[in-house]
Amino acid sequence: MTLITLAFLSAAIVAAPALASADATDHAHDFDFLVGKWHVHHTRLNGRLVGSHDWIEFDGTSEMWMTMNGRGTFDENYIGLPSGPYRAVGIRCYDPETQKWAIWWLDERHPRAIEPPVYGNFKNGVGTFIGDDTNNGKPVLTRFIWSNITANSAHWEQAMSPDSGKTWEVNWRMDLTRMQ
Repeated sequence: MTLITLAFLSAAIVAAPALASADATDHAHDFDFLVGKWHVHHTRLNGRLVGSHDWIEFDGTSEMWMTMNGRGTFDENYIGLPSGPYRAVGIRCYDPETQKWAIWWLDERHPRAIEPPVYGNFKNGVGTFIGDDTNNGKPVLTRFIWSNITANSAHWEQAMSPDSGKTWEVNWRMDLTRMQ
């Protein structure tokens, strides 16, 4: 990672919206469940926010480890997309002041662009993370939800909203099964 990328990440964490949690729960361990190696079954909508009902399925892998004394995570992902597999990384950083995690995505197909972060934490076993993004040049909200978490499995989904969260279109689902 370059110093420019690290500087960008640091600035984004400082600029994260102050979404302090109403409860006093420390969310620093929200992602402890994800440490290790995973088989990932992907189901992805073929087109985002275009009325598509065509889903494609494929497999991949993910390996996640803790960084920054437990206040960060890093995962490396193999995405076995039929039209062309690729690798990507997920970067997470926890802000104890806001009790929120920031999550960034960077993939090898676009090595100069890190996606805008989503922010959130877990409540009652479900993690919800939302942030501003664009889709085909138009502003959208992006949402990640982690759910159905056990010692050996988890479910993740991504959705986008073109109308400030009034409606959501789920466009990607991942079912993870622990390998180690």
